[in-house]
Amino acid sequence: VKLWGKIHKCSKAYSGQYLETYIGHHMAVYTIRWNPFHPRVFISCSADWTVKLWDHNVAHPIMSFDLGNAVGDVAWSPYSSTIFAAVTSDGKVHVFDLAENKHEPLCEQKVVKRAKLTHVNFNQVEPIIIVGDDRGGVNSLKLSPNLRKVHEPYDEEGVMIEHDPVQLQIDKMDRLLAAADTKPAAS
Repeated sequence: VKLWGKIHKCSKAYSGQYLETYIGHHMAVYTIRWNPFHPRVFISCSADWTVKLWDHNVAHPIMSFDLGNAVGDVAWSPYSSTIFAAVTSDGKVHVFDLAENKHEPLCEQKVVKRAKLTHVNFNQVEPIIIVGDDRGGVNSLKLSPNLRKVHEPYDEEGVMIEHDPVQLQIDKMDRLLAAADTKPAAS
């Protein structure tokens, strides 16, 4: 029985069995991160070259992204429920905005030549991501304006609608989940 690539949901009260087993990756899973806005959504990355988006109520991935090399880390943006960044063993950082494009990254940048990127994180205040590699190097990258804007709701006359910014992000992810095919994705 191959155990690689399974993600288990455990109970904090009872550790004798798993509450759910999520099956989708075929090699080691390196990182799992909860979406900072949506309580049901998490993301994972793996040596199998993929990043997978999950709804914790569904045992298979909602979306899958093949990045062409082992994915060392993944991180959610602190200002948008649909933006995440991932780093790969070929030295690239990939930034996705699922509200803009559900299939390809909006930005793909080679950061290092002879090292594998292993860590990524967003600055909580400034439009910067920081990446680390397997040789101890660290690079900071400024996000382009299209990757750092929050889309505010406007009415027909172009006047901004009063809204709860957190609920806006939850609603944006809900629309993405509703549009996603809920049948198991090809892994």
